[in-house]
Amino acid sequence: MSEPAYDLTPESEAEAAPAAAPVRRARVALIKRLADVVSLPSSRVNAFERAITSDLLVEILREASLPERERVSRRVMTLTDIPYELLRVLLQDEISVAGPLLEEAVIPDPELIACAAAMGLEHRLIIARRRELSEVVVEQLSQTGEPDVLQALLRNRGARFTQGALERVMAASRRDSLLLAQLLRRPELRPSQAYVMFWWCAAEERRIILQRFAVSRDVLQDAAMDVFAMAAEEEWSDPLVRKALQFIERRQRNRAAQMRSAYADLDAAVAAAETGMTRAIAQEIGYLCGLKPTTTAKIFTDPGGEGLAVLCKSVGLSKARLLSLWRSMRRPEHTSSGEVAPALANTLAAFDLMAVDRAQTVLRYWNWALTSALTPALLQAVREGDEEGLAQYSLPERSAYLALSAQSGR
Repeated sequence: MSEPAYDLTPESEAEAAPAAAPVRRARVALIKRLADVVSLPSSRVNAFERAITSDLLVEILREASLPERERVSRRVMTLTDIPYELLRVLLQDEISVAGPLLEEAVIPDPELIACAAAMGLEHRLIIARRRELSEVVVEQLSQTGEPDVLQALLRNRGARFTQGALERVMAASRRDSLLLAQLLRRPELRPSQAYVMFWWCAAEERRIILQRFAVSRDVLQDAAMDVFAMAAEEEWSDPLVRKALQFIERRQRNRAAQMRSAYADLDAAVAAAETGMTRAIAQEIGYLCGLKPTTTAKIFTDPGGEGLAVLCKSVGLSKARLLSLWRSMRRPEHTSSGEVAPALANTLAAFDLMAVDRAQTVLRYWNWALTSALTPALLQAVREGDEEGLAQYSLPERSAYLALSAQSGR
């Protein structure tokens, strides 16, 4: 019998050593051939042949050098159906291997999610910049809380946010003000979410919120006009109806509170504060404005004054009364050079910016979200800073948490 033309089983390591260089060249050639077969169109290779070839290629790639793995990645990146195991191995490799695929290849969501979970920041950044990102991938990426990844997601117009992911980025924006401007540009952002973000925004972002998201309630008022009479006939016995109609109605001042007040009206209470604002007077002003104590406290203790401007415009107080309140809280009116203090300038600009009805929408949302939502569990979360457990709460509950636990960046 004739001897075989080649022998793949050397008798000793010493005999194998001289063949090292040819084996390396053979490996390079074999990897290229296998990648070529995997890349063949379906008219040239059937699914089983492609799968077997891919499995063999994966085994070789586990021991292949970085340049060899990079070449395979570039070779298969244009395929629309890269075999599953091959794709996963390449995606969970060095960024020079995974990068071309993450940038250009057609990749199913489960593989993107697995890559984002298993790999590092560089991989997640490239994923976040892909032209199209589904909700489930954005959800996975948003859970990292990495500022660079969140920024990339917000800038990516092809990324589709779930409300959970958006709220996660909102929470992160309390600590990273760079996220705020991008958040306010997202089409998924609801007015109610913008009203909550208001509390930790700087002056420019607050202006955008009041200009873009302070909506009119004309449609709601027209639709519910006859419901007010029905609720009155039932003596306002349904708490859900009462709370909703309080949000919709046009009147902002609390007539019942005025009848019980020691002051003749809201203007008299504001005038009384001119000698010095006290907690009792502030609370009384809040009651006369139809606010709950939590909302009043949030407005009067906010380092900026735009919330105070919203309050005054909502209840029909003049700009002179707004200035009176500003002075009563001992806020600076001028800088050392004699110019109007920036905080006061922003407050007056906010007052001029809004119509009464739109200001009322913002104020009433604050009053709803910051008070009706304060369950014992939520208060505990506010005290403990429990962001992880927020998913169990309703929208107004989560809004209350975010606003009450906010640290203003002003």
